[in-house]
Amino acid sequence: MTQFSYISHLECPKCHKHYDAGQIQQLCKCGSPLLVRYDLEKAKSEISKAALSNRPKNLWRYHEVLPVVQEEHIVSLGEGGTPLQPLPKLGAEYGLNHLYIKDEGIIPTGSFKTRGASVGVSKAKELGVVRLAMPTNGNAGAAWALYCAKADIQATIVMPLDAPLITRKEVYIAGGDLHLINGLISDAGKVVAHLVQQEGVYDASTLKEPYRIEGKKTMGYEIVEQLGWKVPDVILYPTGGGVGIIGIYKALLEMLELGWIEKGKLPRLVAVQAEGCAPIVEAWKKGEKESVFFENSTTSAFGINVPKALGDFLVLEAVYNTGGCAIAVSEEELLESQKQVASFEGNFICPEGAATFAAARKLREEGWIREEELVVCLNTGAGIKYLETVDIHGVQILQPGDTLNAKSSSGNGGRE
Repeated sequence: MTQFSYISHLECPKCHKHYDAGQIQQLCKCGSPLLVRYDLEKAKSEISKAALSNRPKNLWRYHEVLPVVQEEHIVSLGEGGTPLQPLPKLGAEYGLNHLYIKDEGIIPTGSFKTRGASVGVSKAKELGVVRLAMPTNGNAGAAWALYCAKADIQATIVMPLDAPLITRKEVYIAGGDLHLINGLISDAGKVVAHLVQQEGVYDASTLKEPYRIEGKKTMGYEIVEQLGWKVPDVILYPTGGGVGIIGIYKALLEMLELGWIEKGKLPRLVAVQAEGCAPIVEAWKKGEKESVFFENSTTSAFGINVPKALGDFLVLEAVYNTGGCAIAVSEEELLESQKQVASFEGNFICPEGAATFAAARKLREEGWIREEELVVCLNTGAGIKYLETVDIHGVQILQPGDTLNAKSSSGNGGRE
């Protein structure tokens, strides 16, 4: 009889110490994040990718390689199963014959953070957590607050004062304990760290609990399954805390061990950052294993405004080990790409997702990506959550009784 989950233990990727997955664990004693490990040898002999075909199109279809042991502890809003779609018109513009979008904007709470929230909150519930706290740039806090509401867990969320307004409202309406700080996510993190130390609250900060990454890794499983169990040539990911790219790399390694993908070259993983906050890019350029705190960081792609990621060494490992790269794009480039994706293909994406398209264009122009390669850009959220990034100008105001003709149209389709 197959198990619901083949979770075996937690492991430190730095010192390789093992921890009991049946107890609440945060960081390793050495300060590193912990990673979930599964008995993949046993799973390989008892489950197959063909068994997935009749399961619901959500992330829990991969429950054998997710950490929740008992199905009744799952907290779900139907997350996962987001579309992987070709973008032929935009691809032609960029000189890419096989350009795809994995659109995480079409998911409960409107961002990929939902995946981490579903798995993270489910495991917290299974472990008996009644209160958790986390710093956030917006979307993660919104997602965790909403899932905590469903799970009857109290969520304390601290976010920068200038985080997207809609994410603040999502936390508030979910009944979350919302606090705003006049600073960056790193400042919010210090507030949460103090609360955790003083009150013993479960720390749900990025990578300070091991399970958020398990939800994010399902993007990797889905991309490969949606391509008929073939891997793309390149995956571009907007990188702040870096959990998404770490998770996708983890999924690829697990699928190799399960025999679900052929051994050989993995997709080249690209960590995309904004020029105003590019610590991973600077570290990659120097061949470093860890990044340095990025001073005075700023970008309209608020979700990737992370000056120093706890898991930076894991992001860089994923990039190095797949022959990938790290690249920064300007504000002008990412906002132009946001317009192009909408006006060419009809996808209103978030600025973080737009950064991946700007990066794909640059890497194609440089010859790093070739014309015939299959390229997947991750859009991590819905554009409607970032209305301040779209500036409307030149729109004609009509009066009752006015008429239009072909020459009076002011639309530029965003293709300036």
